[in-house]
Amino acid sequence: MFAQHLRHEKARSEHTVRSYVGDLEELSEWMTEQGLGGIADLDRESLRGWLAQRHQRGLARSSVSRGIASVHTFCRWAVDNGRLHHDPAAALKGPKKARYLPDVVSSTALSDMLDGLAAAAQQPAEDDRTAALAARNWALIELLYATGARISEVVNLDLPDIDHTVQVLTVTGKGNKERRVPFGDRAAQALGLWRRRRGVLATEKSGGAVFVGARGGRIDARVARRAVADALRTVPDTQASGPHSLRHSAATHLLDGGADLRSVQQLLGHSSVATTQIYTHVSVERLRNAYAQAHPRA
Repeated sequence: MFAQHLRHEKARSEHTVRSYVGDLEELSEWMTEQGLGGIADLDRESLRGWLAQRHQRGLARSSVSRGIASVHTFCRWAVDNGRLHHDPAAALKGPKKARYLPDVVSSTALSDMLDGLAAAAQQPAEDDRTAALAARNWALIELLYATGARISEVVNLDLPDIDHTVQVLTVTGKGNKERRVPFGDRAAQALGLWRRRRGVLATEKSGGAVFVGARGGRIDARVARRAVADALRTVPDTQASGPHSLRHSAATHLLDGGADLRSVQQLLGHSSVATTQIYTHVSVERLRNAYAQAHPRA
């Protein structure tokens, strides 16, 4: 029932549902091993003990924080449904989130990479399927960088979600929240080529999916991630390796170009501007590095 609550009332992704349920199953097993009874016997001390042993096992800070989020959500749900008499997690606090500078690829390097994908997609191929896959990968990666969208948002796009006339797409983000995101001429060019070649791969299984896989169904997120990773491997001197690096890079380049923080927040679909502010730190760090290299009195 808790899993259904997460899916339907909280609109959490299947990945989040599995993670939260897994955390609670682990908590239940630990309590049994410690002779503390079951979930109905939860109290603040047992929760602290479980979290302490997770920390001692060397779990990442993000995993410890997610465990706290899992029990917070579960306990509120259990109290509302009469399964617990009080919320033992109400005062439970986790470690502060570590701040980090995301991997950002320079705009020049990304342009070179995308130009390479464009050239590969537009040159004659051995067969129609090879040409279609090249066009798909170019359009997929061009759109990720153009919009700063998450990989899950792009692979779940349906044909009506893209307004080619005004170059705007409608994506469904976390919590099933929709937002409209513009894209530029290069992404429009890539999408146009992919639209012309999509029929080579599309089958009845494709439905309205914008991006389809080699077998005709909606492209799998793992396939899309692999395409991005393959493209980024051609970029020299970078640790960037996945779709989120394109998202980080898009946000940073927008701020470097003068976009205001609120606009970037709306573009990325962040619920809080505080999440977007990390990109201002990235921009300042880039400026500091440039200053240190170029200023004679640095």
